[in-house]
Amino acid sequence: MNGFKKEIIVSADDLDDLNHVNNVRYVQWIQDISKEHWQAKASSQMQEEVIWVVLSHHIEYKNAAVLNDPIIISTFIESSSGAKSVRIVEMHHGISKKLLVRASTEWVLLNSESYRPVRIPEEIKEIFL
Repeated sequence: MNGFKKEIIVSADDLDDLNHVNNVRYVQWIQDISKEHWQAKASSQMQEEVIWVVLSHHIEYKNAAVLNDPIIISTFIESSSGAKSVRIVEMHHGISKKLLVRASTEWVLLNSESYRPVRIPEEIKEIFL
């Protein structure tokens, strides 16, 4: 499995009224790392020909993160079939290693001109193995 990861530090802008990371911010980070993984692995030609859009998110919030916490965000493709792909994103506390968030997102691949679903080609599947 060809995963991708990065570390972030929680800032004041990431917090909600309870001084925990806001759920909306977690969704943004899920979107961000997914896009970064695609851009890091896919050729420019692939990125011009197709786009990914979200069909659904399933997010489990396990533990809270607060100001200045380091968070390790990792992602990988769990499965692909037809035009759909399931991407897993996990966020762990950078020091305690506790799982903070686990998300399973179903994406669909679209032709970048017609916006119609297209079967995921083998060359795209291979870059995420």
